[in-house]
Parts: sequence; C-alpha cells; structure tokens
Amino acid sequence: MSITRLSHDASQAGIPDPVIPASRPSETPSFEAPSLLWRRLLLAVPTLATAAAIAWLAVSAYGRPDGALGWAVLVLFGLVMAWQSFVAWQYVYGLVAVAFGDAAKSAIEIRSATVPATASGLSRTAAVVAIHAEDAVAVFAALRVMARSLQRGGGDGSDIDIFVLSDTRDGAIAAVEEHEFARIEAWARLNGPGLPRFRYRRRQDNAGRKAGNITEFCRSYGDEYDFMIVLDADSLMTGAAMRRLARLMEEAPRVGLIQTVSYATGRDTLFARIQQFAVRLYAPLSIRCLETWQGADGSYWGHNAILRVAAFADNAELPVLPGKAPLGGEILCHDIVEGALLRRAGWEVRLLPEMGGTWEEMPTNLVDLLGRERRWCQGNMQHLRVTTLPGLRAASRWHLIVGILSYLACPLWVLFLAAASIQAAVTGDLGLLAYGLTGTGLAAHALAALVVVVMALPKLLSLGHVLASPTRRAAFGGTASLLKSAVLEQIVWVLLWPVMTVFAAGAVATTFIGRVVRWDSQVRDDRRVPWSEAIRLQVDALVAGALLAGLLVYAGDPWLALWMGPVALALLTSPAFSVLTSRADFGRASQRNGLFLSIDDTDRAPELLDLASVRRGEERGLRLHQEAWAS
Repeated sequence: MSITRLSHDASQAGIPDPVIPASRPSETPSFEAPSLLWRRLLLAVPTLATAAAIAWLAVSAYGRPDGALGWAVLVLFGLVMAWQSFVAWQYVYGLVAVAFGDAAKSAIEIRSATVPATASGLSRTAAVVAIHAEDAVAVFAALRVMARSLQRGGGDGSDIDIFVLSDTRDGAIAAVEEHEFARIEAWARLNGPGLPRFRYRRRQDNAGRKAGNITEFCRSYGDEYDFMIVLDADSLMTGAAMRRLARLMEEAPRVGLIQTVSYATGRDTLFARIQQFAVRLYAPLSIRCLETWQGADGSYWGHNAILRVAAFADNAELPVLPGKAPLGGEILCHDIVEGALLRRAGWEVRLLPEMGGTWEEMPTNLVDLLGRERRWCQGNMQHLRVTTLPGLRAASRWHLIVGILSYLACPLWVLFLAAASIQAAVTGDLGLLAYGLTGTGLAAHALAALVVVVMALPKLLSLGHVLASPTRRAAFGGTASLLKSAVLEQIVWVLLWPVMTVFAAGAVATTFIGRVVRWDSQVRDDRRVPWSEAIRLQVDALVAGALLAGLLVYAGDPWLALWMGPVALALLTSPAFSVLTSRADFGRASQRNGLFLSIDDTDRAPELLDLASVRRGEERGLRLHQEAWAS
C-alpha cells in the first residue's frame, strides 16, 4: 500500500516552531484567548471566595484562637477546607459545562464523535506496550483482543503495528514473553488477513524505566511511524478508538498528544468492583471540568493516549533532577512532565473525556493500591523541582502543583484531625473538628452549612447527574441498583478514607526524609490478601488507630468519641477491610445481586467479552498444563 507520511513530509521543512507551530486556526483554534482566561477565573475565583468565607466564618464563630494549638487548628482547618473547596467547585463547574453541551467542548472533541474509524492511508501508527516483569500471558491475551478488534474494522492491517517493549531483567520471565510472542505470531498467521503486525523488543539497558523504554523506541523505530499509541500492560483499546485517534491527529497538525479517559474494569474482587463503580460514577464531572478550563494546555497520563512521534522525540526528553533520590535523579512520574515539555514546545495537548473504547485495570485490593500510591507519592513530590523548569506554561505548572497538593493535603488532614482532637479533649468542645455543627450562633450555623455542602457536593452532584438521565441510570443497572450501590460505596469510603489518608501522609513524610521506592512490577490479577500481609503492611494505620482510641478513652467525652470513633474504627479494622474486600467471590456475589454495576457490566463492549473469553481459555489451559506437569 502506498503511504504518504504526514510527519515525515512535514519534517522536510523542519520541526514546527517550538513556540507557535503552524496550523489551520479554523480547525484547531488557539485557546490563548480571553475566553479561556475567563474559564479559568470561573473556577479559581469561586474556589478562593469559598475558602475565604469558610476561614472568616470560623474566626467569627469561635473568635481569634489563644495559644499555638488553637492557631494550628485554625490554620490547618483553613488549608484543608481550601483544598476541599477546589474539589467541590470542579464538580459544580463540570456540571455547568455538561449543561452547555458542545458550546463548552473543543473542536477536536466535537470532531471525535464523527471522525471515521477507518485507516486513511496517510499515516502509520505504532501501538506500544511497555512492560517490566509483567504477566506475559495476560499482556498478550489483551493484544490478541485488540488485534481482532482492528481486524473487524476492516483494512489490511498495515496502518497499525503492535509493539511489546520489554524492560524485563529476569531471564525466566523474559523466556515466557518470548514464548507468548511466538504464540501470537503463529496465531496471527492462522487467523487471516487484516491483523496488525506484532513486534517484540527487549532492552538490555533499562535506563530511564518506562520513559527510557519509550524514548529508546522513538530512536530505534520512530522513523517508521507518524504516531504512537502508548498503552500500559493492563490497557485495552478498541480498534475503532485507535483509528479514530490516528485520524484526529492527521487532521490536527498542531496537536502533539491526545489523551483519552480509560476507565477501570475487568476485575472481580469486591474492592475492585467498588472502585470500578465509583470511578464511573464520580469521575465524569471532574474530567469535564478539566477539559473545559485547560483547552490545549492539557496533561499526559502515561497511557491510552496517542502521541506524534516526531514531536515527542524532539521535545519530551526528561531532565535528570539535581540531587539524590527520592527527590532527585530520574523522574518517576514522567508522563505529566512529558506532556508539559510538549506544551512548552508549542504542541497542543488535548483531552477527550467521552471518546470511549479505552480501558485499564486497577489494583484489586487495598494493599496493592497503597503500594502504588507510595510510588505515585514519591513521583509527585519530585515535581516540586520540575515546576521550576524554564519555559513551562502556567497551566502545565498548575497540573504539576495539583498533583503535589493532592498528596500534601493528606498530612494536613492528619495534622488537623490530631490537633483538633487534642484541643477538643482539653476544652470539651468539638469546635472546628465538627465544622461548627456543635456551635451556637449564626456564624457557626453558616460555617457548618457551608462546610457540609462543600464536602457533600462532589458525590451529590455526580449522583444527580446520573439520575437525571434514563440512559445513564440504565448504564448503572437502574435507579434502585444505583442508589443501593452509592450508599454502600459511601459506607466503604468512610472506612477507606482514614486509611488512605494516614498512609499517604506517611508516604509524604518518608519521601522527605529519604525513603526511596523500588521499581517493582505491579500485581494486576485478582489477589486475595492474607491476614499476615495486611497486618504487616498496614501497621501504620493500626498505630494511628490505637493512638486515637487511647485519646478518646483518656478524654472521656462522649461527643468526641461519637465524632471520631468511626475514624478510629476504620484504622483499627483496616487489615480486616483489606482481607475481606480482596475476595473475588464477594465481588462476583455483589454483581449477581445487582450491586456496583457500571456500563461495563450492563452493556459490555465486544472487546471486554473477548478478553474475558480469552482469559477463561488461558486459565483453563494453564490448569491443564499444571495438572499434566504434576502427573
């Protein structure tokens, strides 16, 4: 097939100017306009006003504090409420943007709904999966599903190649990868035309981790491709989504990266099913807000995105941060930095909130989720140094800062709850610990009302957004199923939030005192957590819970015990929570009873059905192999 190479034809005249790349303004309008400034102010001003109002009401209700403890409580309360105000206004903003419909969407998002899902013949794309000591059987099972999806879309399969980029160091695991690659090549030969070509490469030098792996791919193979779709080991994408992304990149020469939203699915533990439901329910409004205010100043999330190879290769090389790890050295959370560097060079970075056809998997139990959070915490704390890089756009710096603040908010919450609990034990008045609910006077009542609204808005607005549409309600299994699941999820969140917050606070503290996380492969399968592991890895929650319980007993205040007792209970029972919610039989039972359903249960895509079928076949084959080997 004759192919006109878009990127390489353009490169004959040089890479687009690093500040303002040439483009067709009518197709890709500049968002460096007053309208975008107003969009951002409409998020920033209400956030700051709400935070200021809460602080003013706190002082009005309880007066200027006396002593260091009182001031600490007031300042910490103001800081955590400022963060919660920002979170709440994102959901208000997202709901308003949804109401505006296409008027609030970018041109490229509107085009994504109608762009053909067929190859144009004008470009070639590599779908790259970077792996490091992963379950090769599961990885290649997903690749077969994606290949079949591309085949169903028609064409001869020459427009997209699928790469497996291995950073595996263990020889035995690498042997399994090579075996699975040989199997998938044989499978492709037997299953007719239209399948993509599969390629496998294993690095000997693992410098730069995943970022280095992708960079090496660009050096070795970048001349062969215009675009690359970056996938994680647990990613899944339909062939139609891949081809639509390639067509969008062809039509928008100023765009260097398009990020899709991939929702977690495919796992059966109770913990995974609850999280899959919660993300589907609560994420859409916040993501709509993000897309509306950021415009072309988007961010990169590291997977399920398409990138222009030449733009990425020439502009997204990561710096090595000064100093030693954990805050210096190689950048761990590289994706958001790469997106910022692309934007610095003038390339647009776009987000498609509702494109569909892309999925990922998440940790299937609390223990594995906490392990991932520790890695992400160190990576985000490194961004304190990245924010000072010269030339970054203001929005790119804000993306970095928000990631940092999301983790710094956790130690602030822990300090506030600890200081306010001690103050309540000394004074006998819950005060700001109860957000003013126990106070008297108009200021205390107004404070309590405002704080409760701020805390409750994200979930209430998300739930109302779904309930307002028959189609969205049906996607969650109907109104009754949705409401029961939402109530149960909120109970789970009451138990989960203290554990997550204490753990993240500890991760922040240990990062600043020099603890370095290891580069381990992630556990992605349904995994039942043993009691010994849960107790050992959640000892920080047990210690915090014991200290809080001791304070409540010492204070002897029934109101304080009633208010903080659930927090102490959640911390003390966290190992049991980890063990019980890691059970897949509980998760499947909840599904049979119509709980924690999402559209991936009620209207499953063919690719998800294929993946489940392939996995069942692989599991049966593995059991037969093990039985034969044992006999």
